[in-house]
Amino acid sequence: MILGFAQQYPPDECEQQLPDLAAARALLGDRVGALEALFAQRRAALAPLLHGAAEQALLRRSEDAAVLAYARLALRHGQLGSDLHPYHNEAHILDLCGERLSRIIASAGIDAFDLRGWCALLLFGACHDLRQREAPGTVAGVGANERASWAECLRILATCGFTPEHDTGVYIALELAIAGSTFDARPLPSQAALNAADLVHSGGALAARLEQVLDQRRPDWRGDPRIGEALPLALLAADLDTANVAEPFARFAESGEALCREREMLAGRSLDDAASAMPVLSFLGDGQSRFF
Repeated sequence: MILGFAQQYPPDECEQQLPDLAAARALLGDRVGALEALFAQRRAALAPLLHGAAEQALLRRSEDAAVLAYARLALRHGQLGSDLHPYHNEAHILDLCGERLSRIIASAGIDAFDLRGWCALLLFGACHDLRQREAPGTVAGVGANERASWAECLRILATCGFTPEHDTGVYIALELAIAGSTFDARPLPSQAALNAADLVHSGGALAARLEQVLDQRRPDWRGDPRIGEALPLALLAADLDTANVAEPFARFAESGEALCREREMLAGRSLDDAASAMPVLSFLGDGQSRFF
């Protein structure tokens, strides 16, 4: 697509176990109700943009993709699997696609983007953190987890009826948004996969530097208006991902704790070990202050 990353991340065991929407719904059972309630609210808010069958179909495909992504994250790193990540689990999808996206729609107004734009933000919330265990490594500043998540997102889109030819704007916006959600992707001394729990020590989301990435990967991008239209969505998606700083302080503290627990887990340190004391203190103290 736009950034030209090699497709080096094939389906893993989780993706093979949940190849389609039917398998996802079967796994989730009653848990899908949380998503259905979210979708009902979203449809009500976006009703003026649902002019006909084509618009209804686009939103339905987006909802289907979100369900599939939600089920895979619940199985891979959430409550339905054996590798629970305290922060990057299915609840993170509900945070972004639920209240946070609702607040954006309410404050910016639905005319801020067309239906494709709103669907791209919904899909970003569902798909941007699908993979969290990739070996460290960056390409043009884009992290391995983000490139792997984008590769899986492409397959989810195809499974749910999207095509690059018919849904070009959605594909471009999603690729840039997921790439832009990388935070200062520097190798970690522990050799653990780069993850958002370490972002607190970094300079922020790559989204703010996407123009430089495009200059490197696609020098002619300024002649493509579709990319220019997608960049504001990528910036907003990065803010959507870090909007815990705008939530009530207790909620901000809870998310910081969850990220800290995940960081220590990925570094192979037990919270009961003295070796975790200073990293935890640094993360929850000065680190959270810098992140805020």
